[in-house]
Amino acid sequence: MKNGNRRGFLRGMLGGAAVGMGLPLLDLFLDGNGKAFAATGQRIPVRFGTWIWGCGFVPEKWIPTATGTDFELPADLQPLAPYRDRLALFSGFDVKLDGVPNKPHVTGCLGLRTGIPVPNDRVAAPTLDVLIGDVIGRDTRFRSVEVSTSGIQRSYSFRAAGSANPSETSPLALYQRLFGEGFQNPNAAQFTPDPRTMVHKSVLSAVSEDRQRLMRSVGAEDRRRLDEYFTSVRQFEQQLALQLEPPAPVQNFTLPEPPEDLTVDSEMEHVIETHRLMAGLLARALQCNQTRVFNVLLSDTTSNLRRRGSSTTHHTLTHEEPVNPALGYQEQVGWFATQSMLAWRDFLDALDAIPEGDGTLLDNCLVLAHSDCSIAKSHAVDGIPTMVAGNAGGRVRTGFHLAGNADPISRIGLTLQQALGLPVERWGANSMATDRNIRELLG
Repeated sequence: MKNGNRRGFLRGMLGGAAVGMGLPLLDLFLDGNGKAFAATGQRIPVRFGTWIWGCGFVPEKWIPTATGTDFELPADLQPLAPYRDRLALFSGFDVKLDGVPNKPHVTGCLGLRTGIPVPNDRVAAPTLDVLIGDVIGRDTRFRSVEVSTSGIQRSYSFRAAGSANPSETSPLALYQRLFGEGFQNPNAAQFTPDPRTMVHKSVLSAVSEDRQRLMRSVGAEDRRRLDEYFTSVRQFEQQLALQLEPPAPVQNFTLPEPPEDLTVDSEMEHVIETHRLMAGLLARALQCNQTRVFNVLLSDTTSNLRRRGSSTTHHTLTHEEPVNPALGYQEQVGWFATQSMLAWRDFLDALDAIPEGDGTLLDNCLVLAHSDCSIAKSHAVDGIPTMVAGNAGGRVRTGFHLAGNADPISRIGLTLQQALGLPVERWGANSMATDRNIRELLG
């Protein structure tokens, strides 16, 4: 490396690189209970994801009146009745501000996802999904997959400040990414590596030694910047390595048909259909090990959803619609909150429709569903509605409602990390820092 030539410093000898392949999920590899691999005792891979809806909820239609396992689902959660015992509901957990200005629809969402109260999207730490993905998502084609279903390119998955993982915004684009060029059908009769993949892999292997030497020669700040850059390079290397090996067969997998090129916008009926198609594609991608980590954005946190024939958005209504005195809440706002829970049920249906082991894909998932605030009209970040679905192959317990009593919402994030095997004992910052997990959730 020459001091004056930063663009030409990567050079090296072509050499081999260590790669990893996950075990295939076939019934013949499973134990008698269908929960673990017979030869090693290793469990079926667990998947983690987040599912976000914008602009909060109507508390009286969402929060159960009882805690523990003996609770009834309120009106907005009634569509989730088939999944009651596979959900853990959390109410009354707060994002603590510690004097940080509450930027509407941002501070609550990112505070929940980072354990740090933030005034904007200059995130001070990786979001929860990235931390988990770095552990469970290393042996897959994609470290994570992000989708946004209301026609807006937005993501709340961050590795570092200002660098959100981009979302796919249409079912067709998602299909092409997951099952188009570069996809190898695990049940195909023949496997032929793409020559272009081989060339890319060779070039990256050739510079790996010099890349490591560079990292040892620069200062701490440059190492941080280079590490952020090389993280994406390492992910690309891993993706290429996986494409040079034949994928293991996957029982019950069928390649989905390409979706039609439908209307993608924020009209609620279109969003529901877009979301349904993308949920099905994502479930198939999880099944055949394309990824183990995902983030779904039903609507932007400043919800752009709107009813057919109307230009007024859900977000606008939260500020402008008067409270219906007979109901005690904003009626149209309540309609959007209800629709969001119907979409959430559709997502669970997609995961639960795929058999896996002695259960379904949902049983081997851990999905965190949350909004960005509680009462959108006031942008409140106390009592943000949150729930967990699936039991991560037995790693967590479900079927209860827990009231947080103003505890920091970072307790949920800490517990999810511990459930998935991350060696973390304390998470968050300032008043959000906690070493108290939620024992009711841990299996």
